[in-house]
Amino acid sequence: MRERNRLHFRMKQLAAAVLLAFLAAFPAQAMAGSPYQGYVYDSLQETPLSINGYLYEDSIDGYDLPTGPLKSPEDIFAAEDDTLYIVDGGNNRVIHLDAEKNVLGVIGDSEGKGQLNSPKGLFVTSEGRVFVADTENRRIAVFNASGEFEKEYPAPQSPLLGKDFIYSPSKIIVDKRGYMFVVSDGAHQGLMQIRPDGTFAGFFGANHVGFSLSRLIIKLIATQEQREQLANVRPPEFSNLYQDKEGFIYTTTLGIRFNQVKRLSAVGVDTLNLEGQENRYGDLYMPRKNWEPLYESFVDLTVDKNGLITALDQTTGKAFQYDKLGNLLFIFGGLGEQDGLFKTPASIDHTSDGTIYIVDRTRNRVDRFRTTPFADKVHEASALYVDGRYDEASKPWHEVLEMNGNYDLANRAIGKALYKAERYKEAMGYFEVARDREGYSQAFLEYRKQFMREYFTEIAAAVVFFLIALRFGLRLYRKKWRKPAKQGGIQWAKGGGAR
Repeated sequence: MRERNRLHFRMKQLAAAVLLAFLAAFPAQAMAGSPYQGYVYDSLQETPLSINGYLYEDSIDGYDLPTGPLKSPEDIFAAEDDTLYIVDGGNNRVIHLDAEKNVLGVIGDSEGKGQLNSPKGLFVTSEGRVFVADTENRRIAVFNASGEFEKEYPAPQSPLLGKDFIYSPSKIIVDKRGYMFVVSDGAHQGLMQIRPDGTFAGFFGANHVGFSLSRLIIKLIATQEQREQLANVRPPEFSNLYQDKEGFIYTTTLGIRFNQVKRLSAVGVDTLNLEGQENRYGDLYMPRKNWEPLYESFVDLTVDKNGLITALDQTTGKAFQYDKLGNLLFIFGGLGEQDGLFKTPASIDHTSDGTIYIVDRTRNRVDRFRTTPFADKVHEASALYVDGRYDEASKPWHEVLEMNGNYDLANRAIGKALYKAERYKEAMGYFEVARDREGYSQAFLEYRKQFMREYFTEIAAAVVFFLIALRFGLRLYRKKWRKPAKQGGIQWAKGGGAR
């Protein structure tokens, strides 16, 4: 039975591989002209072909809008009503659009207090108030729902900041209390936390300088001057942030290889990457420049109602989507000139229907991506799986495998559902296909216990029968062989005596 299940899975994998190879050979017809090939990482960190989860639909560049073309757009925010706010940094304004690209308003005055200067980020509250990170003016500018200037928050003053601190707000979120969390370019101490009255409340969720053996050795043999230089090593700064419906603050960080994406609790503790863990986000095999591997540069992320994290990497131009548990679901995008590829991806957000919008600063536009039927099915199964409803998730995961037999996460999820249902033998088959050694070992251990309990009477009877048979066998052995041997010994003794 086990060999038949294994053969069945192998046949499904082979069929899926043939189908995907066929689709790759005819991209214009089968892949809707996608310029990038879908793939995922499996349990062996290989990259089997996969059906694309997202496909390019169209772009917003402003040429067909009464506002005119975009210039160096920096950020995008999808409001609760699914309208879009685009930070048009080069034009010192924010454009408000609906899903049909109709202009609902323009924020940013031509003169006076409401005039913006190279804004880089914004946040819109449920009441429609717009908080703009007005970078070059070194302030947070607030506009009401009608787009009229309301107030400003200039650089906060505090001894904690130091006299040489330069306030350069680039990204912002506002929590339910009205507290602002601000990314200030060059601030390595963490997110700036600013009260509703504009006073500085402290830094939040700072990164840390990781342990370095080479730095420790150098410190032991370094001069006093060199030690002072080592003491000036600063932790990496945050590049962006996002707040989900539960109040968790997600961050992206530049210049590090692990834990580039974090989920901070109310007290600033990373709950996505447990203490001591080193989770790698982005491509496992990065391109090289001058023979040196490049680092990921995650510049933004967005999180949907089910906790799906989609992080944008500027180095590869790709978006990486993970579930709430950190499992990789999809990779899409890339660097290039074609639609669906980017030159300088700068920001990402999503609307309630799952549509993803990505800002390309260099190409002066916002690209829109729709989910494929494959992605919809994966999202359905993933939402149930993350909630611990493994049995309910089993059906859509089977449908995922019908579409793509190479999708390891589906095999692992089905194996886990079977494990929870105490169908350990079947679970072993799915874990084996997914090459999940830990899952297979656990299922095998439980299956062995289950087998022993189920057949305990038969096994015990067989053991007793074996012991009885062994005992009688030994008696017969003694009677048949020991006695003649003894007699032969006597005869030999007699012969020796006669001699």
